[in-house]
Amino acid sequence: MIDFNYLDKFQLTNEQEVRAWLEFVLDQEDRELGEVSYIFCDDEYLYDLNVKHLKHNTLTDIISFDYSLGKVVSGDIYISVDRVEENARDRGIEFDDELHRIMVHGMLHYMGYKDKAESQRKTMRKKEDYYLSLRTF
Repeated sequence: MIDFNYLDKFQLTNEQEVRAWLEFVLDQEDRELGEVSYIFCDDEYLYDLNVKHLKHNTLTDIISFDYSLGKVVSGDIYISVDRVEENARDRGIEFDDELHRIMVHGMLHYMGYKDKAESQRKTMRKKEDYYLSLRTF
């Protein structure tokens, strides 16, 4: 099950379409859906999580807690809507495009994709771009 939770004024207007797209990504990557929760929050909330759990004193757009077992994907994905808005503005792209990139990015981490090294970042970006191109909404 993919669940959407809102700790901010933001709310997805197309939950069913986004859920179906993310389930499609899982299927394409030969993974099974466990329980994935997306939690949309503001900068302050995510900053506090970043300091408390990761000891990082910085703003970030996403923090994910991976509970996956084998091919069953599960976890909590926290997304700062403030960061997504700013990143979209800085990159000159639509908010929804950046939001969906971040959402699939979190899911890809649960499937074993990393982004610490440059080669890993390139692979992750290619996967993100590929799945973004397959959205039908």
